[in-house]
Amino acid sequence: MNLIACITMTSLELVDFINGQRGEGDSELRHDHFMAKVPRVIGEDHAPKFRDMVQVAIGSGATRQSPIYRFPKREACLMAMSYSYELQAKVFDRMTELEQGGAFPIPRTLSGALMLAAQQAERIEQQQALIAQQQPAVEFVGRYVQADGLKGFREVCKLLKANEARFREFVLCRKIMYRLGGTLTAHQQHIDAGRFEVRAGIAEVNEHAYTTTKFTPKGIDWIAGEWARHQLRQDSNVQEAAHA
Repeated sequence: MNLIACITMTSLELVDFINGQRGEGDSELRHDHFMAKVPRVIGEDHAPKFRDMVQVAIGSGATRQSPIYRFPKREACLMAMSYSYELQAKVFDRMTELEQGGAFPIPRTLSGALMLAAQQAERIEQQQALIAQQQPAVEFVGRYVQADGLKGFREVCKLLKANEARFREFVLCRKIMYRLGGTLTAHQQHIDAGRFEVRAGIAEVNEHAYTTTKFTPKGIDWIAGEWARHQLRQDSNVQEAAHA
């Protein structure tokens, strides 16, 4: 019996992943172009099985329903392969990593169960030690945001001392944010929770209207804890691999 939860990747996440792998000067893949390609790659009859809808922000607090696809591993790899074999390999590796991160081994013998319990106890002790190490930084963020206002994505990365590319992948994979027209935008449930604010404005240079998503003090405090826990899981996976 397969005990690994079904790991999926949305079309929004896949488009962002593809754009993240492209080199300097390469044109950015648009989500609507990607959506139009899906039936041609995985089949007109097969594609509707993976259709879904999400709420997206359109500025001034308003939202609308937007169609997406939610792909299992096979279909995500097929779509990636339609762009390049190299990209297919990267998507396959990424989803395999997510699957392994969600797997839970079931011991078949008493000795195996005892060994697993000992390993889990050791892992908990290591995580508690790492939490103690991370706590001063999280507390600092909490004090900092109480006295400050809204922050942009790059400012939050600097505040958390986080690599921008890794932090971007984190907020996209965790469905905290998504890319809309090349701009990172928060999912509506996090806006409703008070973690983000969407601001609208007009550019002085060309007078074009724009929207920008900012972390609120509450959102920075929350994301600091989520990022710290993510780092702990990453460190734990590295330690497990070292002992494997």
